[in-house]
Formats: sequence, C-alpha cells, structure tokens
Amino acid sequence: MESPICRADTRLIETFGWDGDCFSWLNAHLARARASAAALGFTWDQTAIDTALATVTGTRPLRVRLTIGRAGDAEVTTSLLTPNPPEWRVILASEKLNPDAPLLAHKTTERALYDQTRATLPTGIDEALFLNTRGEAAEGTITNLFADFGNGLVTPPLTSGCLPGILRAELIHEGRVREKVVRAKDLPRARRLFMGNALRGLIPARLVPTA
Repeated sequence: MESPICRADTRLIETFGWDGDCFSWLNAHLARARASAAALGFTWDQTAIDTALATVTGTRPLRVRLTIGRAGDAEVTTSLLTPNPPEWRVILASEKLNPDAPLLAHKTTERALYDQTRATLPTGIDEALFLNTRGEAAEGTITNLFADFGNGLVTPPLTSGCLPGILRAELIHEGRVREKVVRAKDLPRARRLFMGNALRGLIPARLVPTA
C-alpha cells in the first residue's frame, strides 16, 4: 500500500561506514530503516539487503549508501571516505523547515531541499543548519546539531524537526547528550558547537554569520 506522505518512487536511505572489515553501526541503521519501512508501507526484504551489502569489499575506508525501494529492492553505492577536517564552518540555511512535516522523521530520497542547499554552499562553508518555522534549530543537511551552553551537550528534540540520527540516539542513550530546544538566538552563546552523524562522528563547528 502506497504511503500518502511520500511518492511511489521514494527510497529509504541509510549511509554508514565500511572500515575494510565490517560496517559501522549497521544494526542501528537497519533498525531505523525497518521502522521507516513499516511506517511508510515499504516491503522489507532482508535477503535483498544482505545481497546488496555483500558487494562491499576491499580494505579502504568507504562511505556506503544503501537505498531501499517500496517493493523491498536494495541498492548499494560506495565512495572513498575522506578524513574529517579539524572544523566545519556552518551557516544558517535560508529556508525554514516545517517541524510537523511527517517525512522529517524518515531518511528518504525526498530531500531536494537538503541536496540543493548542500550543493550551493558558499566556498569555504562545510554545512548549513536549518531552523524551523518556530525559530528553533533543527538539523544540518547531513548532520544533527550538538551544542554546549555550559551544562553539557544538548541536541534539538525530534519535535523541532530533525531526523532521529544514529549517532544522536547513541549519545543520548549513553547519557552524553540530552535533548533541549535550541533557539536561533541562543546559538551565539554556545561554548562549543558540533555537527555530527554516524559516518563522521562529532565534528567541531563554528557558526559563520551570513551577509
């Protein structure tokens, strides 16, 4: 049955690392994808997924992108995983997210706004942070936000309109991060900022004012 909130050609996406021996966070990524498949009416074909993942080989670190179609078909693409920079320079995205949009809870190919924003980042800028229509920080184009205002790391709650990131969930589970609404006006007060995902981990970030 086709979901009323996404197109027939929509695919689920999971992106994770290959270290030359095994995949990073694979069980967590598949659990998230499976939950999205159930919510959006996708068939879950574990055999198809296992077959696609089995094509990943080699000893070099890779970025692995797994996509899953509505019928359960699975495809994998890979690229070399480059080292993290020491810091990411981040700007605020011009577009605002609707925090109540149901697809924000799922990682899918319906991400034209994210892809376009990332593709048009100014020279020297590494990431854009989206705010929602309530003026709250939500997420980056490929990352979750983490901020320290003097009492440990916090990250926006899912109600602000961010993806339930794998790294985010693990850090919350470990007690290293707690959820807290982060308003745009609060960002300049942060002692430390990080953007992060399961592929890259936490990357120190600096908010760059836009003209």
